[in-house]
Parts: sequence; structure tokens; C-alpha cells
Amino acid sequence: MSNGYFQIPPPLNEPVKGYTPGSPERIHLQDAYNELYNSNPIDVPMFIGGKEIHTSNKKPLSPPHEHQKIIGYMNYGDQSHVKMAIDAALKAREQWSQMSWEHRAAIFLKAAELLAGPYRAKMNAATMLGQSKNAFQAEIDAACEMIDFFRFNVAYAAQVYRDQPGSQPGIWNRMEYRPLEGFVFALTPFNFTSIAANLCLAPALMGNVVVWKPADSQVYSAKVIMDLFKEAGVPDGVINMITVDGPVAGEVIFKHPDFAGLHFTGSTAVFKHLWREIGNNIDIYRSYPRIVGETGGKDFIVAHPSANASEVATAISRGAFEFQGQKCSAASRAYIPQSLWNDIKKLIVADAQSFKMGSPIDFGNFVNAVIDQRAFKKIAGYIDYVKSQSDAEIIAGGGYDDSVGYFIEPTIVVTTNPYFKTMVEEIFGPVITIYVYEDSKWQETLKLVDNTGVYALTGAIFSADRYAIAEASKALENAAGNFYINDKPTGAVVGQQPFGGARGSGTNDKAGSYLNLIRWVSPRTIKETFVPPRDYRYPFLNS
Repeated sequence: MSNGYFQIPPPLNEPVKGYTPGSPERIHLQDAYNELYNSNPIDVPMFIGGKEIHTSNKKPLSPPHEHQKIIGYMNYGDQSHVKMAIDAALKAREQWSQMSWEHRAAIFLKAAELLAGPYRAKMNAATMLGQSKNAFQAEIDAACEMIDFFRFNVAYAAQVYRDQPGSQPGIWNRMEYRPLEGFVFALTPFNFTSIAANLCLAPALMGNVVVWKPADSQVYSAKVIMDLFKEAGVPDGVINMITVDGPVAGEVIFKHPDFAGLHFTGSTAVFKHLWREIGNNIDIYRSYPRIVGETGGKDFIVAHPSANASEVATAISRGAFEFQGQKCSAASRAYIPQSLWNDIKKLIVADAQSFKMGSPIDFGNFVNAVIDQRAFKKIAGYIDYVKSQSDAEIIAGGGYDDSVGYFIEPTIVVTTNPYFKTMVEEIFGPVITIYVYEDSKWQETLKLVDNTGVYALTGAIFSADRYAIAEASKALENAAGNFYINDKPTGAVVGQQPFGGARGSGTNDKAGSYLNLIRWVSPRTIKETFVPPRDYRYPFLNS
């Protein structure tokens, strides 16, 4: 029994290691990568109710930068495994949901310490190998951001539980934050290992049980996450990992009466489809399901004529091309004033020409491979489209080769058409399109930015003029859920920039804040009256 108000350790953002030549962390990470690379292929099971489930349907896992190399196999399941996972979750729910919150918190605080220490190199190496991230991108994602999610979410949970109603004399009002009645389905993307963990962690921390389907292309590091959860003490059945085809999972999950919530990061089209499925089955459910989603983006950089050219150029080079543009927040369109264009053009073309591209094990490579053949073909198709059009040109990059890995050159497109295809559609790859506007059309350009496309995830404004910054902040208030002033539109840090967008970019429930956690509870108000009245008559009734 809990007999105290518990003060948790104050959360601090995990320091990002530098991986400089000769540093201990660099040597350790290289050793971990090489150990994974040279090991026999692993057999990644499904994790259901604490049991490792293997099937005869084995699907190979390969590094995107070396797709002929087999590093493991995942065990693909069917509807029976989805049902098994739901049953395991519901079986675990009663005990987990009734556990005092400080014990749930302790598990995930332990996970943070394990990841900061003995799991760090392995988690980063698995992300580098399985998702083709360079050392720095793996470090800020798979290590630091995941650690931050563990620590800060515990602090936010305490914040939620502390929020209590006021009381009048003779009355005590209380608020209980109950877990949802049922199970939560976590559907996670390939591009951030930390997001995959957090979409399971956030509901589980608040007392919910989870059925988790990771992206097929993230399964290699997903196994390390499940190993971490187990060592940290997550009880059997609380988080169950299944590897099945999406429609197979949906056919069972969205028709189950105990489906209580969806925690999703992925494409806008898939999210809309799932929302429709949930809506069509609304009469089945015990409760109205919570639907939380972070989806697509067509993220922008807008430069004012007062901006510094080198600062804008660096924001483009980093914001558009880190992790091959496969961040939801990646800069994908830019609006540059005519007066700065020549200077910025020289800088970004020089940057693009200086990028080294190849395997993540070579720490000199800024750019690695895109995630898989499907993504490669899609991105290459956009590049080919640009080459065939008269109102756009490629000024850097434009090449691609999948003979060894799925490599696409960082590509810079310039268009005279502000509604050109690559200015509007989400590409999710290393392609940025630039529209050069006349300096006198600053206000018109802000309206153009706001009205282009369906997304509203991230965006950045560069200016040395505070009036222009204030004007852009107001004009673009609905164009981005994360808005950056004189910085690139990527790199949100847990506890500093809660992440999420609206419009076609999701429900804006802000991962990395209490706003996300509060979606995973169902509050119960309790009013206790110490001396109840014993006569129905109010004083006004007296004659």
C-alpha cells in the first residue's frame, strides 16, 4: 500500500555523446556494430504474454545500406497471434492497472538507467544497422530521446496525478486517473526507435496494457526494446509485440469490444483509414476509443530578406538531409528571397557536394541509405518527375543507385511554381524544393506557405527583423505545431519542445509532454461529504 506522496528524481535531458575519433563511446559503438554485423542472423520472435513466439513464416531482415546482407529473420504471425496478444494483455490488465503508480514509474526509470549504460551501444548499433542511421542520428534518437521519454514521462505522470480539484468546507473532492478500460494498440514507424518505445511506454506508464505492432523495417531494434523492457521489469503481458501484416492486425483489433485506444505514428493516409475503421465499428466498443496520431508533414523554412544566408543554408542542409530526410519534421520546402538566393544557393550546393554517403559504420558518412526498396522507388520517381518538367530544375544531387544499398543523393530542386508537385506532396526522402520569391512579396509568401498542402507539423522562420518574426509567427500560427525561429525545423527535444502537429499532421497530442499522457487515462471524480444533510428542505422554503 502507498502511504506517501513520492517525489521523483528531477528529469534531466540525457547528454548527447560526441563520438569523436578515439573517444571511448566511439570505440564501444563500433565494436557493438561490428559484433551485430558479424554475428549469425538473429531470429526475432513475437513477444506475447512473456513468451517468445516463433512461426514457420520467416521474413529476412537486411541493412538498407547493404540489402543483400541478412542480419536476421522476423517471425510473421496471423490472426491467431493477434488474438493471443489481446488475451495476454487483458489478462495482465487487472494487476498492472491496480499497481501503485510509483512502482510503474520505477520500472521505466530503471529502463532509462539501463539504456544510458549497458544498453546504449547495442540500441544505437541496432538502429544504425537496421535503419541506416549514422552514429549521431542514432545517438540523439535511440539513446537520448528514448531515455528522455522514460524520465520525463514519469515526471509528467506525477504532474497529471497531482492535478486535483478544490474542495469546500465539509466536502473533499478528489480525482482518480484510471487506465482506459481495455487495451491500447500501438502502431509505430521505422524512422525513430525512440518513438516506437514511447508509443508503448506512455500508455503503459499510466496503467494500460498494450499490443504493439512495430514497422517491419524497425523490427531489428524493436527486439532490443523488448529486451530492455523485460530487464527493467515490465511484467509479462503488459506490452506484447506482434509482427503481422497491418490489415491482419486491424481485422482483429478494431473489431474487439475491449479496444480502448490507438497510439499511432505513420502516414496520413493510413491514419485516416484506421480512423474510418474505428468509426465503422463504434457500436462494438465498451468505450469510445482514444485516437492519438502523429502523421505526415511538408515542413517549411521561410527566410526573410533580413536573414543571415549561412544560417539559412545550414538549416536547409541539416534540416532536409539528416537521416536522408526521413524525419516527419524534415525540411521539404523552402521560400528564399531573391536578394539572398545567390549566396544561399552557393552554400547549399557546396554542402551537398561535400556530403559523404555510405554505410553508417564509416563515421565520415553524413548520408546513409533510405529505408527500403519501396521508399527508394517512390523517391526516385519524384526525382525523375522533376527532371521531366520545364518549371523546375535540380541544382544538386538527383542521382540514385540501389545496386548495393538504397542510396539516393541529397537533391535540391528549384521551381518557379509555388504549387509544384514536390512543393506540395510529402516525399519522405532527401529532396528539398525551393521557391525564390520577390523581396517585396513577403506577406504574400507567408499566405502561400500557410495555404500550401494539407500538413501542419513543423516550420521555421529566419529573420533578423523582430517585426518580421512577429508577423510570421502570427501568419503561420496554424501552419506548424512546432514552430522554430532562426533554427531548423527538426530536432525536438523531450521536455523542451513537445512534438506534434495538426491539420493533416495528426491530433497534436504532443509526445514528450503531459498532454499525451492524459489521453491514456479516464478520470473519475469523487466527492465525499462528511456530514450529509438529513432533511430535504432548503432554507428558502421556510415561510
